[in-house]
Amino acid sequence: MTEHIVVVGGGTGGTVLANRLAEKLGPEIERGDARVTLVSDDPDHVYKPTFLYVPFGKKTVEDAKRPLSDLVDRAVDIEIDRVTGIDTDGKRLSLRDGGSMAYDQLALALGAQLVPEELPGLAEGGHHFYGPDGADALRDEMAEFTEGHLVLSVIGTPHMCPAAPVEFVMMADAWFRERGLREDVEITYTYPIQRAHAIQNVADWASEAFEERDINVETFFNADEVDPEDGVLHSMEGKELDYDLLVGIPPHKGSDLVTEAGLGDDGWADVDKHTLESDHAEDVYVLGDLADVPTSKAGSVAHYEAGAVADRIASRTRGQTPTATYDGKTVCFIESGMDEATFVEFEYGSTPTVREPSKPVHWAKLGYNESYWLTARGLL
Repeated sequence: MTEHIVVVGGGTGGTVLANRLAEKLGPEIERGDARVTLVSDDPDHVYKPTFLYVPFGKKTVEDAKRPLSDLVDRAVDIEIDRVTGIDTDGKRLSLRDGGSMAYDQLALALGAQLVPEELPGLAEGGHHFYGPDGADALRDEMAEFTEGHLVLSVIGTPHMCPAAPVEFVMMADAWFRERGLREDVEITYTYPIQRAHAIQNVADWASEAFEERDINVETFFNADEVDPEDGVLHSMEGKELDYDLLVGIPPHKGSDLVTEAGLGDDGWADVDKHTLESDHAEDVYVLGDLADVPTSKAGSVAHYEAGAVADRIASRTRGQTPTATYDGKTVCFIESGMDEATFVEFEYGSTPTVREPSKPVHWAKLGYNESYWLTARGLL
């Protein structure tokens, strides 16, 4: 019998996992003892961290895309289709085009979805850089914005790339200064809890940097409505912020597939934080943004999780007891302007240290972004 391993999702987690499986199970695949299929509803792989640079004209949306067929090992079968249902008892997936697919082991890496419509007025009155259309539209607005009040409001939590809102306002500050416009542009950053970031050390560092750069901070600001006509952002706490340009980190949601399959109550999958195995079904793994684990929804998390999941699946395929685990490792570069950056690294239960920003770290981040395509292919 051929062991059929199905990976659903062509983002970072799914692509890295598929390539790791091809590497680890090469002999089994060659003998016909194992088969790996990657199912994605998009023929392109999208590297989302690129979108941060689009509003400032440093990257384009096209820079974020590569065909999956160029990134995935040839030993992996690629199926361009959408999964519309998961039967974990029968171990079968329903597909949009009317067919179905059986699996022996399943890994879900579907990512998070943006739902700006969940906040009244946000889709009509705000911008974001968390997707291609949003990043392009914000680039056009930023190019024309020469004076007024720029508000970045973190509305949706949890959200992808937790450091990106901090990066955006620091990059905007530097970008307007370079163009001689900063005196005419007021910048305000809002966050829904009583500090500037969920991670205390990052919040402390960001608050000090914001003060030095004359970036206003509004904490415990939970946005509940945008008035596009009057340019006002309202909060649950009764605060109001007038804006000329609103950048809102939109609400995120998990996958309806997860809820419908009984893998999680609210679209985020319940998993063991070390093994990434589902709490509710056998032979099902969930990784990346979709997994409800106590760490960031970041690309590095998906990458490290993929390594552990690949090891566990390979062991099971060979009839061995899996021992590999994910320890919560997260690495996050944080731009602190247009030419300096810092980074944090932490695991479950540890506290990250924010290092002094520098130009070398900025170039290291840009270098990683360029080399990412090799990393996704398993060549680095």
